[in-house]
Amino acid sequence: MKALVLEKVNELVIKDVAEPIAIGANDVKIRIQAVGICGSDVHYLTHGKIGHFVVEKPMTLGHEASGIVTAVGANVKHLREGDRVCMEPGIPQPQSRETMAGFYNLDPDVQFWATPPYDGCCSDYVVHPAAFTFKIPEHMTFAEAAMVEPLAIGMQAATKAQIKAGDIGLVYGAGTIGVMCALSALASGCAEVIVVDVVNEKLKTVSSYDGITTVNSLEQNVADIVGKITGGQGVNVIFECCGIEPVITHICDHVAPNGTVVLVGMPVEPVKFDIVAAQVKEVTFKTIFRYANMYPKTINLISSGKINVRPLISKTYKFEDSLEAYRRAVEANPSDVKIIIEME
Repeated sequence: MKALVLEKVNELVIKDVAEPIAIGANDVKIRIQAVGICGSDVHYLTHGKIGHFVVEKPMTLGHEASGIVTAVGANVKHLREGDRVCMEPGIPQPQSRETMAGFYNLDPDVQFWATPPYDGCCSDYVVHPAAFTFKIPEHMTFAEAAMVEPLAIGMQAATKAQIKAGDIGLVYGAGTIGVMCALSALASGCAEVIVVDVVNEKLKTVSSYDGITTVNSLEQNVADIVGKITGGQGVNVIFECCGIEPVITHICDHVAPNGTVVLVGMPVEPVKFDIVAAQVKEVTFKTIFRYANMYPKTINLISSGKINVRPLISKTYKFEDSLEAYRRAVEANPSDVKIIIEME
């Protein structure tokens, strides 16, 4: 079969690889239909590593995907051949302490697509555990289904925030994950979400959604806008999605007393933080790492139309044009949110 393989830094090729034939009793075989390009894919392409995850051998890219079931293991009851599905890319160890406790995303031995040393899914076929394969409705496109993965991160953050109906939220960063957090916060009960960035093209995309106020912090005063919207109280919940030190250092400036901050972005280096500023407001801090048990509700939100991800699909490429798709992703066009590769 064909696969999109990272041979080494800045060398990406479409090549023939072995097609998975045998499937386990609890697995399904899937013909891939759509794959999203994530920032992590681009980072592996251009740098060859993320933290301690280092590409040491050729690796198939891609972890945001959807497809059609072509074969079903003997023990699988909820899926059958021909089902349209999307797949959660992380496979934890079933008996790990973290899995047994319910937070399988924190299993240190999780096998996550396109995270060294594990291959991703930008290929004709994959074999995947049925437990992490989810049926999608007929009216949902495969491109929309590929968007379930990044939106699940937003849903993990919004769930951790324990949003109450009518809360006001603030998101730092209008990149893909920032947008996903903003939409998830609205779907979870926020009356309004303020999204802050310094790039107008990014803010323009998210500004089309009802309930979102955008702020360019280079051109506008964030404090004035937050104060006007919240009556001077500050926002109930903040999502930090850019991982930038000055933002994190002053993260408590606009949060209300007894508010919540969810740290989503990952700083490149350790950052300094004003503990007293948090203490005098009794701010609650939460962190997230990927997601756990978010796929079903995320699919429901897209399927119902509660969250419309179609405006976030910036460009779609055919599989044979994957190298061009990655060239665009590397360019980091500020108006792009998600680039999709269609396998057929």
